[in-house]
Amino acid sequence: MGRAVGTSLPSFVLDVYGPFQLLLLGLGGVVIAMLGALIPAGWAARARTATALRTE
Repeated sequence: MGRAVGTSLPSFVLDVYGPFQLLLLGLGGVVIAMLGALIPAGWAARARTATALRTE
């Protein structure tokens, strides 16, 4: 956007995260997604079939 209007942005504005931080953020997202899927799946596995189907 800065180039489109003819201004240059300093590098500290664009270089917010380093490669290692991006990797950790990506892995954190995967862990959160897995927990978000496993907790309801564990409940559904322990619940009676009719109860689990009614909650969907």
